Amino acid sequence: MSEFFGPLDSAGRVPSRQQTRASAFLISAHGALARQLAIALPSRLNEGWQTELNAQLYREAEIVSLLLRATSWAPDLALPYLASTWKMAWLPQLVAGVPDNTLSVVIDIAALGHAIHAAIRPAALLPVEAQAHDPFTMALRRIEFESGRLMQAQFCFSRALNFSHSAIP
Repeated sequence: MSEFFGPLDSAGRVPSRQQTRASAFLISAHGALARQLAIALPSRLNEGWQTELNAQLYREAEIVSLLLRATSWAPDLALPYLASTWKMAWLPQLVAGVPDNTLSVVIDIAALGHAIHAAIRPAALLPVEAQAHDPFTMALRRIEFESGRLMQAQFCFSRALNFSHSAIP
């Protein structure tokens, strides 16, 4: 734990403005990943690894829903600009050297998922004194816990893809 959030209010809660900014960023990231997963998934699962993508889609939606409800929102005039720049950062990219565009997009989604779940650690921003039973505090800790679980799914997904030399030069 660190002190990136604060100073805490008299009840030991992260201020609403800081909750708003952090939640907006996390909702942007997890929402983008959920949208990309929803588009990438076929209507009928044909491969075993697609079950991992399906499970991740619903976990991402759960994270977004949790943040929407647990955050004490405050007006922030910078959010429209920030949200548009974040949205541009999450746009899918084709992976160079992969001739199959579908596989390329799936690889990019996996990379984005790995970045979101391995590099973004929201609970580490909380001060030690943060009220343990505050909904926002609990939500950030829950997201970090779920990120660990989703990393396990990412490993299963990556192994199941069985990249062959014919698919990637």
